[in-house]
Amino acid sequence: MGADVRIEKIAPYVWEIPKEGPMRVPGRVYASDEMIDDIRADESLVQVKNVACLPGILGASLAMPDIHWGYGFPIGGVAATEADSGAISPGGVGYDINCGVRLARSEVEADSLGTPRLRTLMDALFDAVPSGVGSEGAIERLSTADERKLLRQGARWAIEEGFGSPADLDHTEEGGRMEGADPDAVSDRAKERGLTQVGTLGSGNHFLEVQKVSKIYDESLGSAFGLFEGQVVVMIHSGSRGFGYQICDDFIKRIKSKLPVYGYDLPDVQLAAAPLDSEEGEAYLGAMRCAANYAWCNRQVMLHKTRETFQKVLGSGPADLRMDLVYDVCHNIAKVEDHEIDGERRRVCVHRKGATRAFPPGHEEVPAAYRETGQPVLVPGSMGNYSYVCAGQSAAMKETFGSTCHGAGRRMSRTRAKKESRGRDLLKEMEEQGVIVRATGMRTVAEEMSHAYKDVADVVAVMEEAGISRRVARLVPLGVVKG
Repeated sequence: MGADVRIEKIAPYVWEIPKEGPMRVPGRVYASDEMIDDIRADESLVQVKNVACLPGILGASLAMPDIHWGYGFPIGGVAATEADSGAISPGGVGYDINCGVRLARSEVEADSLGTPRLRTLMDALFDAVPSGVGSEGAIERLSTADERKLLRQGARWAIEEGFGSPADLDHTEEGGRMEGADPDAVSDRAKERGLTQVGTLGSGNHFLEVQKVSKIYDESLGSAFGLFEGQVVVMIHSGSRGFGYQICDDFIKRIKSKLPVYGYDLPDVQLAAAPLDSEEGEAYLGAMRCAANYAWCNRQVMLHKTRETFQKVLGSGPADLRMDLVYDVCHNIAKVEDHEIDGERRRVCVHRKGATRAFPPGHEEVPAAYRETGQPVLVPGSMGNYSYVCAGQSAAMKETFGSTCHGAGRRMSRTRAKKESRGRDLLKEMEEQGVIVRATGMRTVAEEMSHAYKDVADVVAVMEEAGISRRVARLVPLGVVKG
């Protein structure tokens, strides 16, 4: 169990698992004193130790305060490996490749909606953005030729097809497209699954929320992000759907079978990894980038559908609504980036699994609009609770390979959450809290209730105190669409 892992506090919000045995680097966890006992309760600290054994890993095996048990890597885990001789692990990205969040602002004030109008809006959004397991139908079935273009172009394909404007790309990580995507590395099964799910929310912890900006912590940063108190914003949390899941599943099986060939002796087979320069490593990167592009396109289409729905229900034109994209960030991705390690600038492959990039002011990869503020960081909370907008800070580049937390982090399993929700009218409870929920099924609602998660306020506070990212605004939900 995680409680058996030796861990030492080395700074006010930083804990270290000393390097021992097959570990190539130490483990490092960001958490408060109060959080560490909860973190010890599952196997996630063991996973931090296991990740530290990856071939070519540099610096430390890192975990953010929203850490919890995952497949191979803990969710909330970050690891950088040498780009020329290190390994890449599909478990270090996860099954939902480029699961991420986008936030759109508006000129609408929450006080102007009213409950009847909000109900109408949530009904319309529920109809416009398909949700639930296997959901389909936001756009017509793609042709195989269009899918191939989409996998290379990402959100740019959606823009060219009329789903949004080029300005959206300027506010999307990587401009909504990762170079090096290779459709030929993707299985036929994955491609088939991808033909019908563009513009769909999916299930699990994915959501579309209509939110209100309840607090601005930094007026200058809030203004730069286009946010003000009382404002209506929309947060969309989704990923690459069945397409990305299939890619992860395909490559985990393929890479597991080759571990003896690589000569990798790993403490957990779920860490299955391939050399970055191997046939399997290069193929996984090419396929993973296709899934990342699929996810950006997926969220772009959903944003377009959301804009259309707001305009129809509120009777507003685009110029009055001004539903501009603030930013779109990845949560599950592996990227080749330049980072300074021990005073030397090195090319590395950064795995971020349940972690968000948090580049600071002045970084050349931060979009021009945010070059002076630092990259926007979007941190969703649990359903019915608050979410946060943050900004990357300089310590992130020195300590976490430019990474920060991605959400609240589960504190109980989905099974336990469902058990504790039995006999409760969850939708009524939410409405009594002022939140209107529209969901395909009650199972997901039960799994995603706030009591199943840590308090996201504590999570973002740790990262702010550590100098990794700082709070800009707090958002509270008004209405939620769930799968």
